[in-house]
Amino acid sequence: MHSADLFADAPARPAVHCPVDRPVVRPVACATVAALYVEPKGCYVGAPGVDPWDEARDARTYAGPHPVVAHPPCQRWGKFWHGSTRKPHQYRLGEDGGCFAAALTAVRNYGGVLEHPADSKAWAYFGLTAPKRGAGWRDADTYGLRTCYAEQGHYGHASRKPTWLLANAPELPELDWSRGKQRLPDWMIERYGYAKARRIGVVAMIGGKDKTALRNGTPPPFRDLLLSIARMTHNVISTNTHRP
Repeated sequence: MHSADLFADAPARPAVHCPVDRPVVRPVACATVAALYVEPKGCYVGAPGVDPWDEARDARTYAGPHPVVAHPPCQRWGKFWHGSTRKPHQYRLGEDGGCFAAALTAVRNYGGVLEHPADSKAWAYFGLTAPKRGAGWRDADTYGLRTCYAEQGHYGHASRKPTWLLANAPELPELDWSRGKQRLPDWMIERYGYAKARRIGVVAMIGGKDKTALRNGTPPPFRDLLLSIARMTHNVISTNTHRP
């Protein structure tokens, strides 16, 4: 049976006219979202309704039309943007090949959300207002972008993983705004002392070849949260004419 046949006997519904420029909210079960700067074997690959853009596809060239979840590289924006402490000033601040700039443009043009580590220097570099811990969403600029501080540890990550989000969506969810507890096992503190154990981090002690992927990876519950933010842009349709 064709899908159209399922509604062949449905009664006619009266037309509903909406005022000019009033958003029409319609539910979208699984609208497509472009996931930018993701790993080829990461959690976005194979997820329903997700168009993954890994390094081979070069997310800098993304030109719509879908809203995005963007994870631009963070190495040149973090605490060690200049390189290793043993070889300082190997790199220049923000020298990421234009990845963050392209991700920011995609979020502004097509809607969605961008994720970066907390205290990313990209916010100041691009004139964005930084979020405050525990304060929820706040304006990031004068063009409608919103930003917040969240911890991925509340959503399944092995560490607290403080994170900054930058979103362009008509509605934004409430997150767990609390500060997570330090996740250092007792044996680690006893062996290294609290200060050194904290510098090392719990993920670094997991060992094995996958620890980098674990540290950088996005836990599925947090991925789903980001996708839900991006999909909100599918639900709002602006119109300049009366529509039945």
